[in-house]
Amino acid sequence: MDDVKIGEILLPGDEETQQKQEEKVRRRFWPTFRKAARQIPFSRDVAAAYYCAIDRETPLRVRGILLAALGYFVLPIDAVPDVLAVIGFTDDIAVLTTAFALINRHIKERHYEEADRVLADDEKPA
Repeated sequence: MDDVKIGEILLPGDEETQQKQEEKVRRRFWPTFRKAARQIPFSRDVAAAYYCAIDRETPLRVRGILLAALGYFVLPIDAVPDVLAVIGFTDDIAVLTTAFALINRHIKERHYEEADRVLADDEKPA
């Protein structure tokens, strides 16, 4: 996946776009995450990114980038279909890795604590 395409995917959008993206991510994140968790080498980071993206204390631009990356992750149709086992999530991993590189310092310890709690419980959060 080339950098230009990833750059286009990660555009944060305006507040209205972010709100729509957040609703989609909230609805689809956990079912998609559960399917992919064993195939993504940084599942804890993805879960923490989810909590960072829905945290109202996270700066708007950072939330937008994360919501765009997580939105791509939960899309049922993307560049490489996720049903293709391990290779199906490679494009998602590229987008998420780029997003993390851009916003990593904004994912706080509390986001990781929430991720750890959910991952330890191995069930969808409320």
